[in-house]
Amino acid sequence: MSTSPVSSAMAAPPGPRAATGLYDPAAEHDACGFAFVATLRGTPGRDIVDAGLTALLNLDHRGAVGAEEDSGDGAGILTQIPD
Repeated sequence: MSTSPVSSAMAAPPGPRAATGLYDPAAEHDACGFAFVATLRGTPGRDIVDAGLTALLNLDHRGAVGAEEDSGDGAGILTQIPD
């Protein structure tokens, strides 16, 4: 009985990479959430801002919900300022 490439690839996650160039596996750490919203159409639109805000609302972690009054993780939205 043979296994498909997909099932064998999903059987075990790859091990840590070796330190190469600027990459150092000792600097790896988990993040509680990340979202990236962009468009390739070349024109600005409120729909992209709305999608970003929706993504931000769905990042339910301590910084985004204000569970700690004196700290946060920079949860927010970055937009381009028009000329």
